[in-house]
Amino acid sequence: MSDSASTRRDTPMGHGTRAVHAGLPEPTAFEPALPGPVFAAHFHLPGEPTGPYTYGRDENPTWTHLERALSELEAPGEDDVQALVFPSGMAAISAVLFSQLRAGDVAVLPDDGYQVLPLVRAQLEAYGIEVRTAPTGGDAQLGLLDGAKLLWIETPSNPGLDVCDIRRLADAAHARGVLVAVDNTLATPLGQRPLALGADFSVASGTKQLTGHGDLLLGYVTGRDAEAMAAVRRWRKIVGAIAGPMEAWLAHRSIATLQLRVDRQSATALAVAEALRDRREDLAVRYPGLPADPSHAVASRQMRRFGCVVSFTLPSRARAERFLESLRLVEDATSFGGVRSTAERRGRWGGDAVPEGFIRLSVGAEDPEDLIADVLGALDASAG
Repeated sequence: MSDSASTRRDTPMGHGTRAVHAGLPEPTAFEPALPGPVFAAHFHLPGEPTGPYTYGRDENPTWTHLERALSELEAPGEDDVQALVFPSGMAAISAVLFSQLRAGDVAVLPDDGYQVLPLVRAQLEAYGIEVRTAPTGGDAQLGLLDGAKLLWIETPSNPGLDVCDIRRLADAAHARGVLVAVDNTLATPLGQRPLALGADFSVASGTKQLTGHGDLLLGYVTGRDAEAMAAVRRWRKIVGAIAGPMEAWLAHRSIATLQLRVDRQSATALAVAEALRDRREDLAVRYPGLPADPSHAVASRQMRRFGCVVSFTLPSRARAERFLESLRLVEDATSFGGVRSTAERRGRWGGDAVPEGFIRLSVGAEDPEDLIADVLGALDASAG
């Protein structure tokens, strides 16, 4: 890393300033601030393969800029933190789990996390790895740590929005020699920094709010333990789970507006949650930013922003489907974190333990008044 880039990384900055400048190379006359994507399967390689770039499956300059940006966001000023990018969030999750665990090991997972985790559990068990599960809320995973090799945390949980105390769980896990990985997708690095709270790995899907436009798939892993990250890197090489240069470049470009989007979407999400809370019908609204939310006390200690996702429950599948059909601004789509608001009846996938009328609403960047009017109007229209 150049002296200029290193100085910029170590200088105290606000979140928006850091997001705008993260991972950029040293300014060079007549060159772009963010170099374009490098499309290369191989590089000129005279003599011994001493790098840094030898073959496209191992390294790419476009990845390097993005990985530096991610490490700066997840752990500002810490030069020992590494980041590795992947073609999807699930590729990143799989890289951590399957690079760290062996037959006979024990993994502790949440039983209320991302809906693909049950498939992950089945694959781990097929490889002879014992899997224990407990809910996210109430730090319930604490009781399962004895004899474990790795603890997987997802906070806030998706889609239920429960929160656990990362520091408490990490301290308890490390006292037993257990590695800790945190899925930070919903919070983003601007909402919470798992490594600063004691985690060994911070893992996320870049498909969601990190890039925020719903137009690319990406994932990443950050960690400060060189040996553990070397194992993750080796897994990426073995399975070929590599990000495309264009996707990596688009992701880096999008990070520049991360703080603008996160601040706008979090503020609007709170306004939407308050509007839903204030309706006469009980919608079982969940949002960590609501003072009365069961997760608020823990979330307010470890999160700087509470995210863009609000959940609530309608009394039936039919009512939920009428609600979604009545929306005009909000798209009926899966995923979350984009600048265009989306909502879905989460039970349609079958992988989440939620009621049939459970709605996951991802709040976008629309004007709050317009979005609230659309949501409340759809609730009124669907009630009949």
